[in-house]
Amino acid sequence: MVFAIDIGNTNIVIGCFQDEKILFTERLSTNQTGTSLEYAVSFKSVLEIYGLKSQDIEGSILSSVVPSITNVVKRAVETITRKKCMVVGPGIRTGLKIAIDNPAQLGSDMVIGAIAALEQYSGPLALIDIGTATTVSVLNEKNEFIGGMIMPGAAISMSALIDKTAQLPKIAFEPPKKKIGSNTIDCMKSGMIFGFAGSIDGLLDCIEEELQRPVTVIATGGLAEVIVPHCRHKNIILDDTLLLKGMRIIYQKNI
Repeated sequence: MVFAIDIGNTNIVIGCFQDEKILFTERLSTNQTGTSLEYAVSFKSVLEIYGLKSQDIEGSILSSVVPSITNVVKRAVETITRKKCMVVGPGIRTGLKIAIDNPAQLGSDMVIGAIAALEQYSGPLALIDIGTATTVSVLNEKNEFIGGMIMPGAAISMSALIDKTAQLPKIAFEPPKKKIGSNTIDCMKSGMIFGFAGSIDGLLDCIEEELQRPVTVIATGGLAEVIVPHCRHKNIILDDTLLLKGMRIIYQKNI
């Protein structure tokens, strides 16, 4: 059994896989002031909830876009597993062909998502990660990573809207009863849900226009299930375990 940890700006996605089977996946809040012991307790508690024992973990792999806590979480994982944790980064074999200006700038989450997608599909591909930021990774018909797009995520936009206005309240990320809101809360829900769905549609239109062909689209991330159903592009594949699948593949390439 292998323990996988993906550190994002808002959530840490954790899971275990046995061979090619994902045993579970869960989300914890990213706490940049958390200690390695606090993370170790959280990880061990999740394992116990699923009836799994830390001593049964044969290895672990970690991906992070939050450098300030990468080593803290790595120590936490090594505390409960008593084994060295593999970290996705320089020196790790991925097999991904990267054709961008500076490959060193490519985030580990984008690499992992691309690796997972290529196991199931062939290019051209557009991979959408709807989290703190909304990122789009693009792979061409040669299965090369050729670039992408980044825009503020829905949560960031909502926080900015609330912080910079005097009378707009916090709301839940859920669809309103109708698209044209008749009260402040429904107006905000409509603007966020349908506004971001329309933004994603627009980005996909731009990608297909530039590539001059349709693309296979895969979406993941904490808000994907909320926003994607309202996109005009109805061929978007939802896969909440995409990054864990990618880490499984990379782990197996490097053991």
